[in-house]
Amino acid sequence: MYVVVETSGKQYKVSTGEIIDVDKLPLEVGEKIELDRVLLVADGEEVRVGQPTIEGAKVLATVTDHVKGPKIIVFKYRPRERYRLKKGHRQNYTRLMIDEIVA
Repeated sequence: MYVVVETSGKQYKVSTGEIIDVDKLPLEVGEKIELDRVLLVADGEEVRVGQPTIEGAKVLATVTDHVKGPKIIVFKYRPRERYRLKKGHRQNYTRLMIDEIVA
């Protein structure tokens, strides 16, 4: 069984026991979170698609960690103008452990 859940404007395909990284959430490590924007539930042969969400379906997860993503190099360059700009960026993520899917 898996579901597609939306959080922070992004969609994630999850199942019970998985660990996912989502955009940073203002929660402490160990806190429980309820993701109620479930867009799709697939259980074997049965697939339910919400319009836009499925009523009563939710995903229960636990915050396990706050991590940083890989470093991204941003380089801007204009030829013949001596303009060069090099920056680095690391996105902050919240790591979630999917505990239960309530369909």
